[in-house]
This record gives sequence, C-alpha cells and structure tokens, in this order.
Amino acid sequence: MTSTAGTGYTLIPNQKYRRSNRRSRQRCDTWDVDPQSLSTLGYFKTLPLEIFQMVLNYLSVKDISMLSMVSKTVSNRLINYISTPSGNRRLLLQDFHNLEPPGNREGSSILEHYKSLGLLLKRCTLLLPTKDRLKYIHKILAEVSCFKLNGCPSPLHCLGLECYGIFLQILTAGWDELECHRVFNFLCELSNLPRKVQTVVSSKPGSARKLELRIRLYCRSVLLNHWIHRSDSAFWLTRILKPWPMVNQARLLYIIFGPQLCLIFCSGHVVWQKMIEEPTDETSLKGLADAIKLLYDTEAREWTADDVISLVDELSVVPREWLMENNARLLILSGNNVCFTFMASKAVNGRAVELARLMVFLALVCEKDLYCMDWAVKMMQKVCKVFSTPGERNNFLQSVENIFAHVIMDMLQAVLSGEHDEEDSGFLNLFHLINAQANFHKEILYLTMRSTSNAV
Repeated sequence: MTSTAGTGYTLIPNQKYRRSNRRSRQRCDTWDVDPQSLSTLGYFKTLPLEIFQMVLNYLSVKDISMLSMVSKTVSNRLINYISTPSGNRRLLLQDFHNLEPPGNREGSSILEHYKSLGLLLKRCTLLLPTKDRLKYIHKILAEVSCFKLNGCPSPLHCLGLECYGIFLQILTAGWDELECHRVFNFLCELSNLPRKVQTVVSSKPGSARKLELRIRLYCRSVLLNHWIHRSDSAFWLTRILKPWPMVNQARLLYIIFGPQLCLIFCSGHVVWQKMIEEPTDETSLKGLADAIKLLYDTEAREWTADDVISLVDELSVVPREWLMENNARLLILSGNNVCFTFMASKAVNGRAVELARLMVFLALVCEKDLYCMDWAVKMMQKVCKVFSTPGERNNFLQSVENIFAHVIMDMLQAVLSGEHDEEDSGFLNLFHLINAQANFHKEILYLTMRSTSNAV
C-alpha cells in the first residue's frame, strides 16, 4: 500500500487516466479517418443545412465557385443555396443605378461581382446539357428586371445590361459554336429581339427612338462589348446581322454603332441626319468603322469581301445618301484593305466618275484630319492598276482633276453668295480643299520625280 503522507494532493487512479486517454484518442481518430470513407460532402456532412448556408455567407463568390468544384454533391448543395431567398439576396445584387464602384464590397465593383457569379454558375452547371443550363440560369436571373431589354426605366444610367453581358461572357467562354448558337437563340426568345429589330428596320428612321436605343444598348452591352478575342466579337455580330437582308443589315448596323446624342445631358438616341447634313468627326464614325473592320477580318468566316463592300455601300445611303466627305472618312477609318476593295469594286464596275469624286474627298479628309497625303496618292496609284485598259485609267485621272475643279467652284460660289453660318464653315471647307489639291499634286510630283530619277 502506497503512503500518501507528505504529498499534499490526491493521486488520480491509473484506471481513470487510461479511460480518459481512450476517449481522447477516439475523438482524434474521428478526424483522422480516411477521406475516401467519408461522403462526398466531406466534413460538411456534420453540418446542418442551415449552418452550411450560414458558412457560405462568409465566403466570397470566388471562394464559393472554388468550393463548387469539390464534388457533385457539394455543387448540388450550392445550386440549392443559390435558389433560396437568402442566396438570391446575397448573389443577385441589384444596385445597378449606383454608377460609383461600391468599394466596400469584396474590394471590387458590381461588374466584378457578376463576373465571379458567371464563373460560379458555369462551374455549378458544368455537368448539365446546354439547354438545361440555360433554363436553370434563366430561372435564377428571371426576376432581375434590369437584365431585360425593356426592363429598366432608365437604361442610360443603369449597369444592369453590362452586368448581364459580362456574366454571359464568363458563362459561355470556351463553349463551341453550336452551344453559342443555342445561347443566342435562347436570348432572342427571352427578349423577343427579332420582332423588335423587325419593327425598327421597317419603320421610318427615328420613329421608334426609344426602341432603337434599347436595341442598341442590349446588343452592345449584352452581346458585343465584353469579348476579348475578335473572333468571338465577329461571331456575335454575325448572329445579330445575318438573319436580315442587306438593306436591313445596314440599318441595324447604324442603329447599333452609329452616332448618338450625348449621353450625359441628352437622350442618347440615334442621330439619323448627322451623315446627311454636315461633315462629321472621327468619333461619330469610329464604331461603324470598327464593326466593318471586324466583319472584313478573316476570322469572320461567314462574310466574304463582296458582302462587306455591299454592306458599306448600303450603309452610305442610310437613311439617305451621305455627304461624300463622311463616306470618305468612314473608308479611311475602316482601314486600307476595306478602302482599297471598295474603290476597286467601283473601278471594276465602270463607276469611274463616282470613284474620282471619292478620291477627291479622300484627299480632303487627309488634309482636314492631318493624315499623310502620300497615302491618298498611293491609294490612287494602286486603284489605277485595277483598270483593264489605259483609256479607262486616263478617263479616271481626268475625272479626278475635273471634280477637284467643280467642287472648288461649288464651294466658292456658296461663299460668294453670302451663305455663312456661325463658324463660317463654307469658307473653311474651301480653304481645306484648295490646300488638299495643292498637297495632293505635290505628292504626285514627288512620286513622278523619284520615278524619273530612278529611271536615269
């Protein structure tokens, strides 16, 4: 028997210690079990569904999208969470009219939020057929009115369509063309886009201004703006334009990319008379020129060069014939290939006088917009090689000189008749045209003298 004298404390029996140690070891072994023996929920199996969803509220959308890749079971739980009222409130942010980035939300803007949400739903629905994926996603987003073509009462001051567009871009990135066709058809069915387009392209320009604006915003913000690769942009622009006859394609292209009233203090409506009434600037034509370059690109497989040139030809009479200066400026902004192909088409089809008039205004735009005049001369030199006979070429060159003289006389007559506006633009145009003619001929002389020197 062991004495306890002088110890001052009570000894704990060994048996009790062993029993306690066994319990501790058993508790630890629960967490050290082989993961394969657990369900596909892992340690989340021990959490009630309500606690699991509370945990999700503390995760960022990016973290939740990573979690969705753990297993099919976890992914299904996340799908159920997204469909709940609390998941909707958490994930479907709708402060689209607060145009300032909400810096207190995960350090990023609402656009970044919907980019992350697109990745989350892409991963959660990965195993579903495309048709079922689209139906589920529509079910989730259906209540967001600002995602609809006619849903927002103030579309110019709303980020809803932008968010929807970036969401769809992330969702469909990497999908093959057949799946993307289905996405486009699905969106057309939801928005009734074809019927609305039919209304605006068959009506008098400007008679349905609000609908024109909404089609413009929907096509650009949802379908076109967010693609990184030009081939993707060409694919979606082709889907928008190709179902329509060429004349309607030109009208629709103008609605989507043509000039519009300023966005801050004005309505943002499409300006139909701008190309007809006065020379315009590069800013008003840049969207149209970029779209034409995109369709002419080799990656736009469904378009031939003839298709694009015919589209440019139709565009130049929307809604009526443009001022030739605006036509020339659009061709310059569309790039050398489009410009040359357009001019060569006129040369081949015996439209030398039209071509000569265009050449004069190309020189005028080069003078006004400070482009190198030798570009215009080299373009004329290249076009001259298209004519099949020397007589046709000489007729074209004579027409260029005649039209220079006629346009100068017309402008001079307008100035002498006293038709002045506040900016005296008639006199300024005459000044630019005379300088354009002088610089154009100077470049021709330089080219001729260099050729002569090389021959010697």
